[in-house]
Order: sequence, then structure tokens, then C-alpha cells
Amino acid sequence: MRKIFREDHLQFRDQVQRFIAERILPRYDQWETAGVTPRELWREAGEQGLLNSALPAPYGADGDFGHAVVVIEELARANCLGIGFSIHSDMVSPYLWNLGTQAQKDRWLPAMASGEVIGAIAMTEPGAGSDVKAIRTRAVRDGEDFVLSGQKTFITNGVNAGLVIVLACTDPELGARGLSLFCVEEGLPGFSKGPAMRKIGQHAQDTCELFFDEVRVPADCLLGELNAGFEYMSHELSRERLAIALRAAASTEGMLEQTKEYTRGRKVFGKRVIDYQNNRFVLADAKARLTMLRVFLDDCALKLMEGNLDPVIAAMAKLNATEMQGQILDELLQLYGGYGYSAEYGIGRAWADARALRIFGGTSEIMREIIGRSL
Repeated sequence: MRKIFREDHLQFRDQVQRFIAERILPRYDQWETAGVTPRELWREAGEQGLLNSALPAPYGADGDFGHAVVVIEELARANCLGIGFSIHSDMVSPYLWNLGTQAQKDRWLPAMASGEVIGAIAMTEPGAGSDVKAIRTRAVRDGEDFVLSGQKTFITNGVNAGLVIVLACTDPELGARGLSLFCVEEGLPGFSKGPAMRKIGQHAQDTCELFFDEVRVPADCLLGELNAGFEYMSHELSRERLAIALRAAASTEGMLEQTKEYTRGRKVFGKRVIDYQNNRFVLADAKARLTMLRVFLDDCALKLMEGNLDPVIAAMAKLNATEMQGQILDELLQLYGGYGYSAEYGIGRAWADARALRIFGGTSEIMREIIGRSL
């Protein structure tokens, strides 16, 4: 089995773990209550090379996808799924890097690497989730501008975002083939944001609605070719889905370790929780399934680094990892008894935070459809 991580990746992992321990965990509960992560954290993360880790300098931290994986995994393993670095670094920035003009890269990527500009991607609408043909946001050419009108919802990093990649319809007659991507900066007249949305999990993650009321977007903010948005999305979704799968696996691995410690220390009827055979079997099953999942995901990450991750395999990774996460975390929470449902232990937050991973980036049902069509 080929190894995904080199020595520099391992050194970076130590650095990321220190950053999380020192700069995130002591304040995370405050951000959960506030419903937003402060911009100051993003600048601190930029200074430490945690943003745009896979892009070359000055557009990123001069690493590769292995460095991005380290950030994804360590945040998830520390039970910090509400930190939106992955959307910023592993979705928005690659769109700019792969599709942007040199001027667009120079304009936004260095600022995103430093944390001065926070990125979001706006595709989902109140009436259009996975069905992109139902997109109602319109962008109409008017001289040197496009006039953008519409509404987006469930936008991760939306409250903090200084730059949003917006999916809009530019040719309604073409359906899904008439979609385009636009780089829309915070502060443009007609561009407004709703308050942070109340969610059942990932409370520290600032998720909101975005509104575009005849926003004039300069034509040089078109990202890539006109009417090519659907093709671009289809290509980039493999990375997004693998990133979600890696988050799901690392989150579950982290909670398994915490649950092992809890069951060793907690006694019920005079015996440690782990001394009951049924409970050991729950932990054993979780360990066995996660070990098998880890081998698969590491292979997927290597394939992505080599440029040959198949979209169907990426869909399998997301489906397996997120469904397994939900099942295992539910079983682990049960071992805590009533404490699992309290805020005293992290398992409850992990359980609630995990639920979204089976929805965004394409629901489990969409993953099954993608896989099914390939059979």
C-alpha cells in the first residue's frame, strides 16, 4: 500500500494540531454560541499556512493536496466541523486556480491565502438544491457588466465571505448547459446577506442566505467560459466530495478515541463500560469498519493528487464515509447513556454536526444515482 503522507506532511500535521489546540479549542464554544467564526481566526490560520495549503506561493502555502488533507482531517478529528476552512481552501480557491485568468488569480488568491478575504460558493437556492436545472438566479449581459438577480441559501462562510463564486443562469433555453460562474465581491450595490441561519448542528459555521438585487458584476468577473458552469461543477465536485468523505472519516475516528477513553473510565453496576462484551463489540465493529474506510480514502486521495480520481469513485467515497459516520456516531453516543445527549461531552455535538454531511455536496441519494448510472 502506497503511503499518502511524507515527512513534511507529518511535520505540518503537528503544526496544525498545535494551532487547533491553542487557537481554536479554547474558544470554540463561544463561536458555537455566536453562530459565526471570527475573521481574526482566518488571518491567524493564514499566517500558519492553513489556508490554500495545496496551492503554490504566493497563491497558497506552497504545498499539495496532502497538506490540505491534513487540515481537513485534524479539524474534523478535533470535533471542529464548524470551521469552514475546507470550503474556502478546497472548493473556492481551486475554482479560481483552475479556471481563473491571471488577473483573477492575482486579485483574490493571495488575499485568500492570508485570510484577509474569505471565500464562499453559492449554488443552492430555496427551490434548487441538487437539481441545477431549477436554478432561478439570472445573469444578463448589459454592456461591460452582467446584471445578477436572485437568491442563494445554505451558503457556508456566507456571513464572513468577501468573495462568493455564484452559479447563475446565462441562457435559460440551454437548461443546465446554460449556467455560468461569477466572482462576486462583498460590498457591490445590491448584494446583501441574511443573518446566520439557525441549524441543528455546526453552529460555529456561519451559514446564511445571499441576495442579489440587480447587482452589476463586471464582465471580467466571469469565471471561465460563458455557459460552461455545469461542466466546471461536474469536474470540481470530485474534490469536494472527497474532502467531505475525509471530514466524515476523521470525525468518526476522533470520536472513537474519545469514546474508548470514556468507556474505560465510566463504571456502571460496578464494572467499567468497556468491560461489558456488547460495548466492546460496538467499539470493535467501529474500529474494523473505519480501518477499511481509511485504506479506501487514502487511495482516493492519492488518485486525486495524481489527477485520476474517477467521479464515481468520489461519489462512493462520500456515500460510504458519511453514511458510516452517521451509523457509528449514533452507536457511540449510546455508550454514553444520558451524557451522550448532554452538552458535557463532545459526542453529542459530533453526532449533530455530522448530519449535514449526508446532504451537502450532493445528498446520499444523488451519490447512489451517480453510482447506479455507472453500473
